[in-house]
Amino acid sequence: MARARTFPRWAWALTGSGHFFSESLALIRRLGAVDLFLSRAAAEVLKMYRERLDLPPEARLFRDSAASSPPVGYFYKGHYHTLVLAPATSNTVAKCVVGIADTLATNVFCQAGKCRVPAIVFACDYAPELESRAPSGMVKVYPRRIDLENTARLKSFEYTTVVESLAGLEEAIAARAAELGLPLGPPLPQAAG
Repeated sequence: MARARTFPRWAWALTGSGHFFSESLALIRRLGAVDLFLSRAAAEVLKMYRERLDLPPEARLFRDSAASSPPVGYFYKGHYHTLVLAPATSNTVAKCVVGIADTLATNVFCQAGKCRVPAIVFACDYAPELESRAPSGMVKVYPRRIDLENTARLKSFEYTTVVESLAGLEEAIAARAAELGLPLGPPLPQAAG
């Protein structure tokens, strides 16, 4: 029996950042009706971090496999109420700021903006000094001035909410779900550590 498609739904684009990557996957699993746009870099991060997608049954997966990113056309058909771009690398944020749409993630962001679909972006480079999880453990990261400037510039975009923490991402998603009257699955237990 074919499963009915629910529209509009969440769109989520994963980039090649390991910064809160596992936690972002856990949030995706709480959404239910979600389309996941997996960039080539995100597919590499999945392997590096030994993560599994384990998506909800009603989720759809789109991989970065064509130069024109055909799945972005769904934005024009009203398939999405919200785009979440998380985690977003400094490279992705920079491209979004200047309007370059040459990856699945940046193309999705561009089309969401053109269709006035609200976007929530979790920018990885938001402070002069950060701790981030790498495959080998926690590392110190020192974003460049241009990375911080691009994150600040993205905050001025229409229909775009930029968050700078996992808690901020969770709050923005919960607020959007409440605004739309959508349920969220229960939070997953926090890992020790």
